[in-house]
Amino acid sequence: MTPSITLGDRLRNCYSGAVYDVLRASGFPRQALPHYIRPLNLQHKLAGPIFTIQGKRHDSLDAHQSLLRWCELLSNAPADMVLVCQPNDHTLAHMGELSAETLAYKKVLGYIVDGGCRDSAFIETLGFPVFCKYFTPVDVVGKWASTALGEPIQIGEVRINTGDYALADRDGIVIIPAEIASDVVQQTEEVLRTENMVRKAILQGVDPVAAYLQHGKF
Repeated sequence: MTPSITLGDRLRNCYSGAVYDVLRASGFPRQALPHYIRPLNLQHKLAGPIFTIQGKRHDSLDAHQSLLRWCELLSNAPADMVLVCQPNDHTLAHMGELSAETLAYKKVLGYIVDGGCRDSAFIETLGFPVFCKYFTPVDVVGKWASTALGEPIQIGEVRINTGDYALADRDGIVIIPAEIASDVVQQTEEVLRTENMVRKAILQGVDPVAAYLQHGKF
């Protein structure tokens, strides 16, 4: 039996620039996360529904408390979703090798964080998609804990809710509000078909101006 194609599967066949263009045309021009959040592996693309995480630095936590809270976060991470984390911290690594192994085993699609990562070579070899702001060997033990799971978060100018959709690739990350996700994906698929017609026309010698005027896309 052939598995059904999900909205996330269709979104993964798109690219962030085309999705952004559709969002802008739909009246949502500020849905791109800050450009400094980059993939560990430029070849990785990540798409799917979002589960949000928020946390903050707690220097009063002991090692046991912080590790227990981190393990609880991993336990609550749902399969077939993209984790998006606002750690409210720019000093620590909010992802590491064993955590990535755990999430991959749980069939979490990937992890986007407005913060740090360590063990990056191991994670890249594992193939688990991680998009982060920086690298540091300093982990969260005794220093950081999650404060909310599944609640709205803010990264840059973008408000993100659990159930929204993310598309992350080497060009950047766009967030699609849940209520318009199906329409945006459908419109993006139409854009890709139009772009293919423009590409074909150009390769057949059609002048770029004529190709643009004919198809309304370039």
